[in-house]
Amino acid sequence: MKGTPETPQCGFSRASIQILSLQGVDPSKFAAFDVLEDQELRQGLKEYSDWPTIPQLYVQKEFVGGCDILMSMHQNGELSKMFEERDVLIPVEASADTPAETTSKP
Repeated sequence: MKGTPETPQCGFSRASIQILSLQGVDPSKFAAFDVLEDQELRQGLKEYSDWPTIPQLYVQKEFVGGCDILMSMHQNGELSKMFEERDVLIPVEASADTPAETTSKP
């Protein structure tokens, strides 16, 4: 990405981070690299993926796409399904105020 998740340096990087957040991706399960600080990394990613734009999302070493692909997958539900299948979401914990299930004897 351009910048960091905390301070994205372009609208596409910002949108991608927002999509990951909306999807509930666990921040401890992803890494971000600022291509503005490393031109070799920037060019290498473009060559490796054969994709011309930054940011680029990889999930478990597999190239998913750029911001436009993320947006489309987010809107049609494919991104959510992929994240669930790959176990990268923040675990949902039972709420403390959820009533416990009870059973009664007849």
